[in-house]
Amino acid sequence: MPKYLTKQRKLLTEYLMRHTDENLSAGQIARELSDTISKSAVYRNLSDMEAEGSLHRVASGGSREAVYRYSDRHTCSGCLHLSCQKCGKTVHMKKQLADRLTESLSENENFMIDKGETVIYGVCAACRKG
Repeated sequence: MPKYLTKQRKLLTEYLMRHTDENLSAGQIARELSDTISKSAVYRNLSDMEAEGSLHRVASGGSREAVYRYSDRHTCSGCLHLSCQKCGKTVHMKKQLADRLTESLSENENFMIDKGETVIYGVCAACRKG
């Protein structure tokens, strides 16, 4: 829970809620909000939101720049995520499939994965068609 909700935090949160489950760089967010929020405030609030658990920071495929993904904590908890390397859209893997995958890894590889922190990268159906 944030210590306090500033006007800048509120604007940033509203922006992120409109882009739920999209991978966005801090630079992209700062550019989009440059008329209302300073760049330093964007970076500071992203860091705070990550620490609070309302935002996930993930490595961007093919780049050293990290991207951020805002997700509803309730629907996102314990889900495996599938992220398109072309369009950046991230979706939740179906629970039954995710459970089978994690169980198989546990049994066959003796490895437990953290579903809430795992992102599987590939190309979505829409990008494969286009």
